[in-house]
Amino acid sequence: MRHHWQLASASDRTGKRIEVLFARADKPLQLDFDAQGLSISNTCNRMRGSYSVAHGKLDIGELAATMMACADPALTALDAAAGRYFRGPLGMVLDNAGASPQLTLTTGAGDTLTFDGVPTPESRYGSEGEIVFLEVAPQERPCNHPLMPGVQCLVVRELHYGASGVREGEPGPWQVLGQPIEGYSHEAGFRNVLRVKRYRIANPPADASSVACVLDMVIESEAPKH
Repeated sequence: MRHHWQLASASDRTGKRIEVLFARADKPLQLDFDAQGLSISNTCNRMRGSYSVAHGKLDIGELAATMMACADPALTALDAAAGRYFRGPLGMVLDNAGASPQLTLTTGAGDTLTFDGVPTPESRYGSEGEIVFLEVAPQERPCNHPLMPGVQCLVVRELHYGASGVREGEPGPWQVLGQPIEGYSHEAGFRNVLRVKRYRIANPPADASSVACVLDMVIESEAPKH
């Protein structure tokens, strides 16, 4: 998997923008294809299903979704819309001619959805990465970095899970993480458990980290207690 496919434009057969698919301006709806299936993310619930490609058609099987409640009605509508638009056979055109690839899908009703190809971390860092689980404390702390005065950093500790998905062993010590987690936006007061992919960076700049952390999934989220 060399690219994430992020929704850049979507219009119906009359050319009208399909607004419901753009509920998260900062996180475009994203498709990811691998040998096991198709994943849809940056919705409220992550979705996954089988797919096949033949004769210029992308045929998407029944989608399964996580069952997280969506507090924002716009995200609820986004989930429902994704279930409607990404089903059955879709016309597919892949354009690799430009600086970055584009994928265009067309529904039977004449809706057109165009996606920009964004290199995956595996492509950017040249490895598959190491999966780790990090618990993020509700409050950030000063980084105490001479080149970043006043900057706040995440406070994290590493957790360990067995093959069955049950937490085991003792958590690691709390420590200030002197770098962002790509794809993660922290909201003060919330405690989160994240599944993160950690990549080694070859020849990092001076005073920069030798690893990159990329959010894979939010496992737990606990709101502040009032």
